[in-house]
Amino acid sequence: MTEPSWDHYRAALAVLEEGSLSGAARALGLTQPTLGRQVAALERALGVALFTRSPTGLAPTEAALILAPYARALKATAAALHRAVASEAEGLSGRVRITASEVVGAEVLPAILAGLHARHPGLAVDVMLSDRMQDLLHRDADIAVRMAPPTQTALVARRVGIVRLGLYGHRRYLATRGLPERPADLAHHSVIGFDAETPFLRTMMREAPALAAARFAWRSDSTLAQLAAVRAGFGLGACHTALAARDPDLIRVLPEIVWELPTFVAMHEDLRSLRRCRATFDALAEGMAAYCAE
Repeated sequence: MTEPSWDHYRAALAVLEEGSLSGAARALGLTQPTLGRQVAALERALGVALFTRSPTGLAPTEAALILAPYARALKATAAALHRAVASEAEGLSGRVRITASEVVGAEVLPAILAGLHARHPGLAVDVMLSDRMQDLLHRDADIAVRMAPPTQTALVARRVGIVRLGLYGHRRYLATRGLPERPADLAHHSVIGFDAETPFLRTMMREAPALAAARFAWRSDSTLAQLAAVRAGFGLGACHTALAARDPDLIRVLPEIVWELPTFVAMHEDLRSLRRCRATFDALAEGMAAYCAE
């Protein structure tokens, strides 16, 4: 079997995602005949048909569906390879892809990255805000700020401290509803929480059982939306203690309720030799360590 090129896999993946040769050709900036020849070459090399014609376009065969996740992995690797070598010869320039939780990415990282960019104006960053763990091994991101120990052995990780969370309310809300004096009082307050049950939510409930009996008057799986609700005076919700210390209108309630999240900065070990990734990693580690120490 002749070894197919990446271009052939890329063409088949584009057809699978676009549903037609014409759409795939537009997405890749190729002519339709060129793309058709690449798909046909891949089918000959693999000895299987990947698509059949249907009234709505091209329908993938079972072989195409089996091929799809591997082709997507190749696409991610190719993109990571491009990021790894692009502009490296020019020094500290190029693009670094960072992932962090919503609150850290929106409230903490901008100041850290602004300082980094001021020192190295040629450095650009893509910041992915997600409370879901991005896979560094498959190059979903170059560097991650995580609130849990990395479990993948091919990562370089540095523990930078502990992010502590407490329960807070805006002084406007507390002036109307009063301060809860004991955890059981949460049952009579408007509490801001999650919609879907997550491992973090189960940990919160285990460490603060009174929350299980509380009425979630605001539900959102977005921690940024939760923080906005606390600041708006909607009710009581979890907030980073370091972040709340910057806002005199946020008042800590029930200080016996506290959550501690070990915090790490991690990247794939293959990126250590890239100056822009190494500089970004060090800046994030230093900045997050200072934030954890607040």
